[in-house]
Amino acid sequence: GTDLSGVSTPKYRVYCIIGDGECDEGQIWEAAMSASHFKLDNLTVILDKNMYQSTGPVCEVMNIEPLEDKWRSFGWAIQEIDGHDIGQILDALDFSIQVKEKPSIIIANTVKGKGIPSLEGHVHFITITDEIYWEAMEHLK
Repeated sequence: GTDLSGVSTPKYRVYCIIGDGECDEGQIWEAAMSASHFKLDNLTVILDKNMYQSTGPVCEVMNIEPLEDKWRSFGWAIQEIDGHDIGQILDALDFSIQVKEKPSIIIANTVKGKGIPSLEGHVHFITITDEIYWEAMEHLK
């Protein structure tokens, strides 16, 4: 079988990136319960909480709030950060390494299209036109 926690193999870390839209799917919660049950302290999930999924705003498709309480109820160590702040991201990753006897989740609050006014906060997927490309390049300088 697979050594879930790395006990009989050298210790390794597992990082998993998921979106808030995925949290309306049962396999997310099944995995969350299993990771907690097996005390997988080598697991860090980074949850991109941008409030959108492919079919619309998460709160309209399937309200998943209170998200933090759900993860906490499954026995996870929780950190909530600004997902656009590299310092907070690095600090959260460092903290997650210190967590023992439970998996860790970093809930990264983000805004889709951040920094590009015509896209910010409301776009999930688009075709990049020349106009959008040049607007983005201008704002990324």
